[in-house]
Amino acid sequence: MLPVADEATGTIRAVGKLAASILAADLGHLADQVKLVSRHAEVIHIDIMDGHFVPPIALGTVIVASLSPATDLVLHGHLMVDAPESYFEELAEAGLDVVSFHHEAVGDPGPAIAKARGAGLGVGVTINLETTVDSVVPYLEDVDDVMLMSIRPGWSGQTLNPEVYPRLEEVRREIDRRGLAVEVEIDGGVKIDNAARAVAAGATVLVVASGIFQQSDPAEAARRIAEIVREAA
Repeated sequence: MLPVADEATGTIRAVGKLAASILAADLGHLADQVKLVSRHAEVIHIDIMDGHFVPPIALGTVIVASLSPATDLVLHGHLMVDAPESYFEELAEAGLDVVSFHHEAVGDPGPAIAKARGAGLGVGVTINLETTVDSVVPYLEDVDDVMLMSIRPGWSGQTLNPEVYPRLEEVRREIDRRGLAVEVEIDGGVKIDNAARAVAAGATVLVVASGIFQQSDPAEAARRIAEIVREAA
């Protein structure tokens, strides 16, 4: 997402982005599913789960490697795993561009951020609903994005928890106060009917899974959400 300056306030803000999450896609036709949304999304969001940090096991390095030559979109890995640092190098080699790991999985994000940078990856920190926004504030100047979960991590198709909105506002205020070009992502339950509210609360990237790929026309759903996020940003 390209940062732009608000002429009235001088605040650095970003132009809104759609991240299409393939967790809800038809994995048997994954390249075709990605092509369906490639005109409207800037990011392909890849959920990687180990069956420990969250119960499901999903996706992984092989998915990243298969998608990397098939799309020019940014590949963003969301690691819902224990010891996420152990995955960084292999994911970078597979073609991942950005990795986000959970604060809850590492305790102190500092070493993991440094290791991701060392692997040549963009890096973000993700927090669950029960984790305070204050926990990521010390790392804002070291990351490319902060991702706020708006559902219980691990499963697609859940309903967005409205408690995320004031959390988005809180992290957005701190980023703006510091004049940083850090993305604010929302992940979970984003649909056409709540996308504008998420952006108004401060999100610059909307991660959308079932709201795209479980719709009757995924390309049209992606188009409509992309239009909302760009107009509202």
